[in-house]
Amino acid sequence: MKTIYVDNNATTRVAPEVVEEMSPYFSELYGNPSSMHFFGGQVHSKVEEARERVAGLIGARPQEIIFTSCGTESDNTAIMSALESNPGKRHVVATRVEHPAVKNLVGHLKREGYRVTELPVDRDGLLSMDEVSRVITDDTAIVSVMWANNETGVLFPVEEIANVAKSRGVIFHTDAVQAVGKIPINLAENQIDMLSLSGHKLHAPKGIGVIYVRRGTRFSPYIIGGHQEEGRRGGTENVPYIIGMGKACELAANHLDDVKVRVKGLRDKLENGLLEKIPNSIVNGDRDQRLPNTSSISFEYVEGESILLKLSDNGICASSGSACTSGSLEPSHVLRAMGVPFTAAHGSIRFSLSSYNTEEEIDFILKVMPPIIEELRAISPFWDGSVARSCTPCLLYTSDAAD
Repeated sequence: MKTIYVDNNATTRVAPEVVEEMSPYFSELYGNPSSMHFFGGQVHSKVEEARERVAGLIGARPQEIIFTSCGTESDNTAIMSALESNPGKRHVVATRVEHPAVKNLVGHLKREGYRVTELPVDRDGLLSMDEVSRVITDDTAIVSVMWANNETGVLFPVEEIANVAKSRGVIFHTDAVQAVGKIPINLAENQIDMLSLSGHKLHAPKGIGVIYVRRGTRFSPYIIGGHQEEGRRGGTENVPYIIGMGKACELAANHLDDVKVRVKGLRDKLENGLLEKIPNSIVNGDRDQRLPNTSSISFEYVEGESILLKLSDNGICASSGSACTSGSLEPSHVLRAMGVPFTAAHGSIRFSLSSYNTEEEIDFILKVMPPIIEELRAISPFWDGSVARSCTPCLLYTSDAAD
């Protein structure tokens, strides 16, 4: 059975070109880039080449690129650095739909006595700029807003938010893990102070990330150790993965047009086909301001986990928007924050494509998905033919807006 992988917002295939470029640095060119001898020196030069490639993808200077272990470390580093650099400020601004790498950290900070504001989103998953301006105060240490939501693909106006933060003297950070490599980014043309990205979201290996820190931004290291990364992140460099990250960023820069046109076309074909073939299905999030590869669709009156299992039986790998697999009956915090009805939120599926996907794969999904939903609705206690039965939990469901 062929595997059809449409879960690229979770992780991506490591590109063959990336594997090839990494390979010598495991067994042949294994020197420590901090060593003074020629064997380490040639490795050091390759690390710096990777730094230049990463910077080139996002319009940054190489000196503004710090290699980390993952996007989570980069997010944590940015927020904790802002707090360390501004010890007199005790206010943090984020959104209700951040990735757990940010959401759970600000929750921890709240328990530690910091004041945290989590900005709401509307039914389309969009932010209000008026609300952003309103919540920033003289006590705000950092505003952290993701560039693109990992579940819905909705894009936030981070460049505009960065301008507002800058005008108030506040550090602005964006978790751009889902955005980098999918949309053009040029940090030389905006006021973003810090940005996080992760290698395994753009066809590099798991275990490598980056934090961009704009030149002149006050910065406090999160991992303290040796002089690596100009003293901004201790620990011997993960050379093969850094090199892989550099190559992946070079490839991503070359593939931006393919993602913008061909991958988006596949996404739209899949989404429109499912909406046409399956009644009571809805798209979660704004359909214009979003990533070109992502579609979150809710199929009412069925459970997302059941859909995923049926898809998996057909070799199709996607994601659910609810947390039922962890033993909770609550949908994802993103869909709750958007006020998606209970009957829809539990049946949400995220399809996230990459340049490796084909039209034949989309056709196969469109073939097998309608009978899967029909079969599951036939045994659903809340579905009767083409209408829903009375559903007490649906009536009780409320969004995070009241939390």
